[in-house]
Amino acid sequence: MTVAIALSAALSAMVLALALVLPSIGSPTVPFGVRVPAQHAADPVVARQTRIYRWRVLAGGVLAAGICVAIFAATGEVLLLPLSVLVLNGLWWGCFVLANHEIRAAKAAGGWYEGLHQGIAVDTSLRTDPPRFPWLWLAPAVVITAVTAAIGVIMYPSMPAMLAVHYGTGGAPTRFAEKSVGTAFSLVFVQIGVTALLAGLAAAILRSRPDIDPASPMVWANWYRQYMSLGAKALLGLLALIDLGMFGASLLMWTGTAALWSRLLVVLPILAAAAVAVVVLARHNRTGDDGEEDTGLTHRDDDKYWRGGLFYINREDHSLLVPRRYGLGWTLNFGNPRAAMILAGVAALIGLVVTLRIGG
Repeated sequence: MTVAIALSAALSAMVLALALVLPSIGSPTVPFGVRVPAQHAADPVVARQTRIYRWRVLAGGVLAAGICVAIFAATGEVLLLPLSVLVLNGLWWGCFVLANHEIRAAKAAGGWYEGLHQGIAVDTSLRTDPPRFPWLWLAPAVVITAVTAAIGVIMYPSMPAMLAVHYGTGGAPTRFAEKSVGTAFSLVFVQIGVTALLAGLAAAILRSRPDIDPASPMVWANWYRQYMSLGAKALLGLLALIDLGMFGASLLMWTGTAALWSRLLVVLPILAAAAVAVVVLARHNRTGDDGEEDTGLTHRDDDKYWRGGLFYINREDHSLLVPRRYGLGWTLNFGNPRAAMILAGVAALIGLVVTLRIGG
């Protein structure tokens, strides 16, 4: 129980810290997902909304913690503790949308783009000489998945007739399923699906459309090429530890181990990998200034394609992934039919787990 409380508190603290620092990590010309000219990046409205946003997020963190404590005191059910993380996420994005709305209204009322020369910069070398896929970074995930399958085949005859597929907060199994290929190798199938999905996303990152500032196109083009490669490697590194976590979970199921510490060995590496990936991307999320002469152009105002500054929907853009306006990494172009295929793949993986484990 103590471990479950500590994990929920740690997750909430991580989410709260990320919500507070993200406004300082992103590009100053897209505060809260609103495209603004460089000369308005430090506008008083932007500064004020940033302060208000942070106070709102802090208040939301206190509220989420209060809800968590109240639920636990009333029910004593530790499994409901992660609800505080979900509540905090909802409050976080609500604060973001409010700030986005206020800055967008100020931008329209003040005519921030009037009289400016808008432009688009394109790096054609990404088509003629795209970054190479980091196959060596994919190898650990493939090896871990293959080793998991091989060990499962070897251990299958000696596995218990009933396999534990769910554990309670104390580490004791609470649900069992009869041994079968589908049940015993359910997490191996998930490993294969997750590996294929995230490897495909890593390849898509390397083919994503860059968001190059026309005011200094060379600086941005060079930075984005490096950032794409870094993002793909970070995703594949995270994939390897996700597969390692599922390897550990499979061993627990196959051997019938029910100790609470063993569950931590599955969860902690994945959380650590996610934290490292966030830190690495955050440290490289901005371009450096190498003295390139300003072209006099400003980024085009393309807010109409961004719903609330979070969701990119542009059916005329054939890119599958585009840089996120807020936060780190990339987001799907929900106007691209292939985005629906990816979401369907995620839903299929979830359905596979439910069918093979819970259904069993």
